[in-house]
Amino acid sequence: MKDKVVLITGGAKRVGAEVVRHLHALGYRVVVHTRHSSAEPLLNELNAKRKDSAVSLQADLSDMKAIERLAQDALKIFGRIDALVNNASSFYPTPVGKIDEAVWDDLMNINAKAPLFLTQALAGELKKNQGAVVNMVDIHVERPLKDFHVYSMSKAALEMLTKTLARALAPDVRVNAVAPGIILWGESEKDFSEEKKAQMIKRVPLQRQGEAKDIAETIAFLLQQKYINGQIIAVDGGRRLAV
Repeated sequence: MKDKVVLITGGAKRVGAEVVRHLHALGYRVVVHTRHSSAEPLLNELNAKRKDSAVSLQADLSDMKAIERLAQDALKIFGRIDALVNNASSFYPTPVGKIDEAVWDDLMNINAKAPLFLTQALAGELKKNQGAVVNMVDIHVERPLKDFHVYSMSKAALEMLTKTLARALAPDVRVNAVAPGIILWGESEKDFSEEKKAQMIKRVPLQRQGEAKDIAETIAFLLQQKYINGQIIAVDGGRRLAV
């Protein structure tokens, strides 16, 4: 993967940061998108290992002009883009009775609209380089979490977008998605009680929580495998099989 360049949205922390580290270790030069988080510690770590191999760009993915600038600036940094990982996500409950246009716009914009328009903005470059796109969906598209109505809808839209783009951009660009199960809990402790966490893990056939590296390794596989297209790969310990 030497000299290849990947743009990872939401790459400064949590699963995104693990994806960045893993792809960088494989030889990719990485462009790390952030919204509010600082990527400086991560960039220092990576550039210490390989000089001038990691940079960050800030953009609000709910802003169409910012998405266009992100695509343009990412391309200018290393002169090419070979892969795009649409990892950035907005996640929180929206109980019926408390759903308003603001939360609808936030969840749909970040989780579905931004991946579409960022991929569209980079489609020409990705085609030129026979590149690949990996989107981050969720197993709860099939098994919706209670009260996460808009989140589930937004990820369902992203799953369908994965499939439509896989047809539209073929044969030059492969588009796939990863659907995580229980990997990291929400950043807000109030989203899931300890009792709720235990109940959810009990439904996983492997009887344990996954790790961020499980997602990173799957994304790396999909970026490198040349004959997988339009697929949603569940990394969920078998949760989809359970009642």
